[in-house]
Amino acid sequence: MADAARDTLITGVGIVSCLGEGPDAHWQALMTQPPRPDTTTYAPFIVHPIVPLNLDAQIPKRGDQRQMEPWQRIGTYAAGLALDSAGIKGNTDLLQRTDMIVAAGAGERDLMVDAAILSGLPKAPSPEAFLNERLMNDLRPTLFLAQLSNLLAGNISIVHGVTGSSRTFMGEEAAGIDAVRVACARIAAGQSDIALVGGSHNGERKDLLMLYEFGGFELKDKFAPVWERAAHPGFALGSLGAFLVLESRQHAEARGAKPTARLAAVASSRGRRVAGGVGESLQRLFATVAPGLDTSEAAAISGATGVETATSEERDFYATLPGLAVRATGTQIGHGFEPQFAMNIALAALAVERGTLFAPCGDTPVETPMSGPLRHAIVTGVGHWRGEGMALVEGV
Repeated sequence: MADAARDTLITGVGIVSCLGEGPDAHWQALMTQPPRPDTTTYAPFIVHPIVPLNLDAQIPKRGDQRQMEPWQRIGTYAAGLALDSAGIKGNTDLLQRTDMIVAAGAGERDLMVDAAILSGLPKAPSPEAFLNERLMNDLRPTLFLAQLSNLLAGNISIVHGVTGSSRTFMGEEAAGIDAVRVACARIAAGQSDIALVGGSHNGERKDLLMLYEFGGFELKDKFAPVWERAAHPGFALGSLGAFLVLESRQHAEARGAKPTARLAAVASSRGRRVAGGVGESLQRLFATVAPGLDTSEAAAISGATGVETATSEERDFYATLPGLAVRATGTQIGHGFEPQFAMNIALAALAVERGTLFAPCGDTPVETPMSGPLRHAIVTGVGHWRGEGMALVEGV
């Protein structure tokens, strides 16, 4: 029998997105607000931009703000919200024992430098020498390290004083899934008592829009909810930050922390992306994470992207679970890659804490109202081209 003292509890939630800042703003928007994507700024691409943040509230030093790129500011801000939510902000003794696992992508291109190099290269008498000189002198030094996600972890450590063990993950959706999985596993194994885990993403980037368009992944021209994109598939990039404070039950109770929910299980996989591969992977994950789950008192908080055929196969998987209410949050907040799984766990925790599910979005039969009490939430993360994950969130 599992040691109940090693249960993983969610005691802090820090989230920012196009819906607002913090749990209450997100819940209110999910219950009452239709999607409000930006269809003009980056046309023909569709983006969910982050709300304006008062950075001084969580990153008080302007010098710290200036040396961060937007994705780092978003993440550091969300991490501060999570620490505030858990009641450990400024507690030096506790922060020194708080482990940190961060999932984030690489940094942002300097588009002005890129444009200058591309303009000057054809005119240079020695193109090779010109390119080498410009790369050495014009690019930020950290770009040579791909702006490692270590930079986000480092800024959180500097700004908020989180100085326990630190791990960083890169690798799009799978990185965010494994960050949460590893944090949960370490707590269950007694290797960690308290951890800050999450990530951030800036979707308002022309370089990312270009890169994902090369792969044919972008939602363009006309917005549609995630489940209604089969004819014109793709994801809408979203800017978001999501951090959770996870604690063992024993540790949380000893300091009098009030948990939002219990993170009962997390698993990750990497199924073959052949016909039926996503569905098979989700079936295996469900058998691992939630065997025997009463779906009449449960919901699925889906990280479906809108990319095909993965989204259709995930929809077919839900059809095998009658009575399970489903919500795809990508319709409301867009797709944020690394932090998407942590964000959806946060939203699932808010739902089970309230005992009710937020409203459906769109006209799809996949999302139906839920009238009964909500006691369990399955959280799924299916990468746009690789990686799958699932978590079970329960009330406490």
